[in-house]
Amino acid sequence: MEQVEETTQVPSAEEAAPVAEFRVALRRFGNEAERVARENGLTPRRYLLLLMIKGAPDLSERSTVTELAERLSLAQSSITELVARAETAGLVRREPSNDDARVVYLRLTPEGERRFANAFRSLAAEREALREAIADLV
Repeated sequence: MEQVEETTQVPSAEEAAPVAEFRVALRRFGNEAERVARENGLTPRRYLLLLMIKGAPDLSERSTVTELAERLSLAQSSITELVARAETAGLVRREPSNDDARVVYLRLTPEGERRFANAFRSLAAEREALREAIADLV
């Protein structure tokens, strides 16, 4: 067996510590987001779905299944199932495009807005902790 030559240096504690702290903050954020989502009657995946629709890159507060699949790196069939369950739960609604009959947008319902807003606001402190951890990386 031939040995592979290492060309990289071992990171110092000073380099590794901020990355470790970032990972801790990221993990805490994920755990808190799951807890808060459940407190607001959402599964973590439904909270993420609502966040991606509300926080559409074009600020339209709407998204298509294809766009969601791309942003979440999930199969379109997984998104379709998630959307169907969220629609049944009264959290999202479908809205046909005015420009293209083949396109259907997803929007939050008033109930989806309410639950999303409560969860989102409850995570403000965790988002700030994550921002600080990211800032320490640079």
